[in-house]
Amino acid sequence: MKIYLYYIGRAKDEHANGLAEDFVKRAGRYSFAEMREIRPERTDVWAKHPSARKILLDPTGKTLDSAAFTSLIAQGEREGRDLVFVVGGHDGLPAGWAARADLLLSLSALTFPHELARAMLAEQIYRAFATLRGHPYPR
Repeated sequence: MKIYLYYIGRAKDEHANGLAEDFVKRAGRYSFAEMREIRPERTDVWAKHPSARKILLDPTGKTLDSAAFTSLIAQGEREGRDLVFVVGGHDGLPAGWAARADLLLSLSALTFPHELARAMLAEQIYRAFATLRGHPYPR
């Protein structure tokens, strides 16, 4: 299983992006993990990752606690299915993308800058892997 964390729009806060990159790097100890900026007009995540599960962050999406998120990662590992996460930009997700998602995920009922949402998502991905491997980080 591979993890792809895509985000729309440039990060304005290099520190928030650095935090996200650190957690993606940590997750990479357990599975291939990559984070990169995409441009919706140039990137079709469905064509690029046809068999992957597409999980798009959206305020109207399903909320999961850390245990349920860990189960999501575990399911991907069991199935050997790549997971593609997409964090929208200032204007959210492009039109039509939410309807095509395998899962719409909300990190919180609160509104966060997309740079912070990216860091929070990357941390949860790392937390899930650490939990599954019995690493002491999640305590």
